[in-house]
Amino acid sequence: MEPLFYVMAIMGCGDGNTSCTEARVIPARYETMAQCRAALPDQLAQNTDVPYPMIGANCRAQGQLMAKTGKAKSQG
Repeated sequence: MEPLFYVMAIMGCGDGNTSCTEARVIPARYETMAQCRAALPDQLAQNTDVPYPMIGANCRAQGQLMAKTGKAKSQG
């Protein structure tokens, strides 16, 4: 089973940040969402070759999420 990690997707957008589509996924993996978000400015600066008028980035979880088991709550 693969652990949970975070990746960053570079998005290409039309004028006014409309019609955004994923242009590429950065190959780096981040252990936390905070680490991924901290890397956003540097990664955006390194990916200005995306052929769109505007670019953006989005961090997202990848891998398998595990649900915690516990006692179910009584509903009445």
